[in-house]
Amino acid sequence: MLKGIHSERLLALFILGWAALNFPLLALWDHQAMLWGIPLFPAGLFLIWAVLIIVLAWLMETHEHGR
Repeated sequence: MLKGIHSERLLALFILGWAALNFPLLALWDHQAMLWGIPLFPAGLFLIWAVLIIVLAWLMETHEHGR
């Protein structure tokens, strides 16, 4: 089982991801704007999703298994 600061960081990442992909913040992206020919809403969703995966991978790779 995960213990210590590592589990706290994973929990914080989960809460951040849940908040970022929840309705009130998603409503900020829901406009008819385009970004380089791509609608802003799907581009924002993909960007948030990609950042969450990158941070999760970084957290999992930097965890020292000996402690």
